[in-house]
Amino acid sequence: MEAITAYENKHTLPRDWINYVISKSAPNGYWQRLERGEIQMNQDFFKGFTADLRNEQVWRDYHTSFRNSKKKLKDVANPTQLGDHVSLKAEAANTRPTNQDRGSQGPGGSDNNHPPSKEPSSPRPSLSKLAKDTTIGDPVSIESEEVAQSSSNISPSVNGQSTPSSSPSPLQAASTLNSLPPLPEIDGESLFWSMMDHSRKPDPYVFPALLRLRKLSPKERPILAALSNTVIFPPNHPYNRLSDSKGRDPRSQFDIFIASAEVGMRKPNADIYKLTLGKLDKIDRERGGSGITAEDCLFLDDIGENLKTARDLGMRTIKVVLGKTWRAVKELEQATGLEMMDEKTRRSKL
Repeated sequence: MEAITAYENKHTLPRDWINYVISKSAPNGYWQRLERGEIQMNQDFFKGFTADLRNEQVWRDYHTSFRNSKKKLKDVANPTQLGDHVSLKAEAANTRPTNQDRGSQGPGGSDNNHPPSKEPSSPRPSLSKLAKDTTIGDPVSIESEEVAQSSSNISPSVNGQSTPSSSPSPLQAASTLNSLPPLPEIDGESLFWSMMDHSRKPDPYVFPALLRLRKLSPKERPILAALSNTVIFPPNHPYNRLSDSKGRDPRSQFDIFIASAEVGMRKPNADIYKLTLGKLDKIDRERGGSGITAEDCLFLDDIGENLKTARDLGMRTIKVVLGKTWRAVKELEQATGLEMMDEKTRRSKL
């Protein structure tokens, strides 16, 4: 997540430490409990979150197993920005967008002085085809991170069998900790609001694609659902007003919006996916369809473990990569046969 990377750079913190320590607090760390709506966002939460971020044992593990891993960062899985432990291989990126690529789409993005794209146009899908291309995900604030998970705690094999490594003795642990750099004293409240501030910014490629989909009639587009790990802000907090700089409420762009803190479950728990599937099935039948199953759904996410749960349930998935979200939009276009980029953006990505 860009917000975490920026925070680490600003405060000269070791790369990936924040993602690592949050992932190690799962499943019942303060961050995870807040996202499930089990605790309130108050000073008790910030105090507990700060304590989770200052775990000496995790700091030791970070240096002895994670940072010293011989695997390349892009060849191992990554912890999520919200604390999930990831078990999938991170997608390796082969290019980086240029400064021109980073320009956002807008109403004035098309260029009438250039001929339209020569890509063959796909026919509009039928209602049954749309049901099979149902999109679930959290594309409003989808971002990704290029970090890695801890290496497996396995020692060299004995007689051909791998064995778990033994835990260090208290004396060894104390000696190791004394040889480490000082444990970073991260302020949980400062980090939290930095992350929340960043999450308010719509993605320059995914959000315009969502707006284009919403302009289509229900018969022309898939059912749109958002399955989002969220938090509940205190009463009267300005972030309770869900709108961007143009007054657009991201939630209103979806047919279904599932917020983890409101239902008591969070990704990657399979139950929250099943809850969403049930709501999708109901809407499709109300529209005259034959119902929705996991195999009919296309799930977008930036987190490997969230994608893994979706695949385990039978959904198709698209990985949304940090700094390259336009790729996910192009994959979505190919899967649905619907245009979601303006011509200026499309030409810059061909």
